[in-house]
Amino acid sequence: MSAVAVGFVVYLAVILVVGFLTSRLNKTLPDYLIAGRRLGPWVVAFSERASGESAWLLLGVTGLAYVSGLGDPSGTQGIPAFWTAVGTYCGLVLAWTLVAGKLREASDRLGTFTIPRYFEARFGKRDPVLRLTASAIITFCFVFYVAAQFDAAGKALEETFGWPHLYGVLVGVAIILFYTGMGGFFAVAWTDLVQGWLMLITLAALPLFAIFGPAIGGWEAFTTEVSAIDPALLSPNGGRTGWTLWAGILGGFGIGLGFLGQPHLVVRYMSIRSREEIKPARVIALVWGVFGYGGAVLMGLTALVIFGAGQFEDPDKMMPALASEVFPGWLAGILICGALAAMMSTADSQLLVTSSAITEDFYRQEIARDVSPQKLVCLGRLVTVGAGLVSLGLSFLPGSIFDKVLFAWAGLGAAFGPGLVLSLWWSGTTRNGVFTGMIVGLGTVLVWNNFPGVSASIGAEGLYELVPAFFIATLTVVTVSLLTQKRGDD
Repeated sequence: MSAVAVGFVVYLAVILVVGFLTSRLNKTLPDYLIAGRRLGPWVVAFSERASGESAWLLLGVTGLAYVSGLGDPSGTQGIPAFWTAVGTYCGLVLAWTLVAGKLREASDRLGTFTIPRYFEARFGKRDPVLRLTASAIITFCFVFYVAAQFDAAGKALEETFGWPHLYGVLVGVAIILFYTGMGGFFAVAWTDLVQGWLMLITLAALPLFAIFGPAIGGWEAFTTEVSAIDPALLSPNGGRTGWTLWAGILGGFGIGLGFLGQPHLVVRYMSIRSREEIKPARVIALVWGVFGYGGAVLMGLTALVIFGAGQFEDPDKMMPALASEVFPGWLAGILICGALAAMMSTADSQLLVTSSAITEDFYRQEIARDVSPQKLVCLGRLVTVGAGLVSLGLSFLPGSIFDKVLFAWAGLGAAFGPGLVLSLWWSGTTRNGVFTGMIVGLGTVLVWNNFPGVSASIGAEGLYELVPAFFIATLTVVTVSLLTQKRGDD
């Protein structure tokens, strides 16, 4: 067995043991879906970070920086890597500031542990239409989101071991479905703690060792070699001007807005032991973000120096190759697991949220309100496997990991972000406002994404769909809430 394979096997063994051990902790559906609100700040913060970034960061953003540097001087990549990192970090700050504490308190007071049930309970009456619409949006977006993570597993293992892409996808799917189905949120959260550390070490250590080690020879040599390829690669603006520049900047901050409405992330805030522990968890998560986002961009530029431009037909495969180039085989194997960790930590969370949308928000609320906790846990496991198999089929759709994730991220962020923030901070938010905002938010994303002539007709060509969708959805929630307040129709 090769040294790379040894590191890979050790990592997988740890993850599978965690799944087996935590399977005995799930006695009720809240245990299975939010760990019974018993997690500490370190576990919650690392779980939120690991689940929030996914292979999008480890493979997607690093590959983007490799292709286009900081500011994308070619103007072909949409959102430049630098503004992706800055905008995303700002969104992370907003989510931990505006949503985390208030949602932990409100969800505990209302006795809810899913976003659809929170919205229903927030407005004080049984509302299957609101709850099931939210559940349907979650399920629709997450099967595409999880598919992108499965695709990432196939690419990482294909580049590392030379396996056919299909075999890599199947291995990743099998591992995730085992430990998520067995251990539920306990397994997801504790494996996320391991995976979050592994992702952080990979993102921070890999480019720094390459730059200051014999591969490059120091910071001055690094910047000199990047500039020799194209000085604009080190410019945040990349030589862009006018609308092309502003579309990239707005797109980066638009990605950040998505953090306000991601169900698989906000459920972390519900799982922490108390609201008081939100503050230390926030500090941990924000420190992680500095090293994680900065390391991702730096890694792409590092690979550009070591391999040169155009080395990879698929830039999503750059990170495993860089790890094998810089480190000994056994250590490279462990760091390559950082890419799998990113994929697994997001896919497992999204599968659980999808499971909750079907088991709690649909089955228990609409079909069998008196069903036993044991049966609900069993059903949750079956739904997790079923959703995983659907995503497996979608993982072979064409497109980069970066693009697939951005689409699902936009749909969820626009549908839930405005309504969630306003319902937590504005007592005037109404049921009709939130419901209409969800529909308008997702609808705007679908139209903007599939009909490029719409954005071109208003001079906004190339603008990331979450930016207009979030703005329009927010305006919709506010306007409809004001109108329904006047009529007394909540």
